[in-house]
Amino acid sequence: MKNITRFITLCLLTALIGANRVQAQCSAENTAFDSGETLMYDLYFNWKFVWVKAGTASMSIRSTKHNGRPAYKAHLITRGSTRADKFFVMRDTLVAYIGRDLVPYLYEKRALEGHRYSIDRAVYSYPSGQCHVELSRKVRGKADATGTYTGNVCAYDMLSMMLRARSFDASGFKKGHRIKFMMADGKKCEQKVIVYRGKKTFKMENTGTKYRCLVFSFLETEDGKEKEIVTFYITDDKNHLPVRLDMNLNFGTAKAFLTGTRGIRHPQTSKLN
Repeated sequence: MKNITRFITLCLLTALIGANRVQAQCSAENTAFDSGETLMYDLYFNWKFVWVKAGTASMSIRSTKHNGRPAYKAHLITRGSTRADKFFVMRDTLVAYIGRDLVPYLYEKRALEGHRYSIDRAVYSYPSGQCHVELSRKVRGKADATGTYTGNVCAYDMLSMMLRARSFDASGFKKGHRIKFMMADGKKCEQKVIVYRGKKTFKMENTGTKYRCLVFSFLETEDGKEKEIVTFYITDDKNHLPVRLDMNLNFGTAKAFLTGTRGIRHPQTSKLN
């Protein structure tokens, strides 16, 4: 894991992922969000045992069209603070177009991280009942990598999976339940794993607000061993809003807290005060 934006998106996408299928079965009913939703976050890094605000993030969903088809356009924008820029510059913008039936069409990530500027793209099509993804990555304006994926299992980028996953139901999950899914970035599609940790009520450190949440962990495998990268808290209601992330980064630890919402589709019944 190389950047904070990817952590945030992993949290957002993990609301409740289920088995993926192909073509028409890649579609799903949207029960969680409407056009006009916006989520806002504050980001904190642990600096010499002190938690310091390091930036902000926002996620928005709007109605649009893609190649003449009705669609949703999702934006995730992450910005480091002026104070954080002294140590590491971060300006990331992620965009995804998905159908009203939650089938992915296009994904793009533009990231300025330190002195490195990169663009990742994933373009989806569904020939002969399969999922096909054209992948590319540019670094500092030059082609760095390309790849393709074709298979009977639906593939998703971070944003399109987040939008679909928020409509899944975790009521049958037990602690330790493992969720596997196929994720596309600018180079390849590969399987990822998330583990369900159970339910927890907690108080937000930045606002004091209490939420009933579903808790998940995102794992990566390094040298044959699984490593816990992110723990995230998602509201136990129909919105499935990610309200807190605890992140283990290569250079330390970080947290993200929900600070505001607009255009939420359902009542926030998991919010206790």
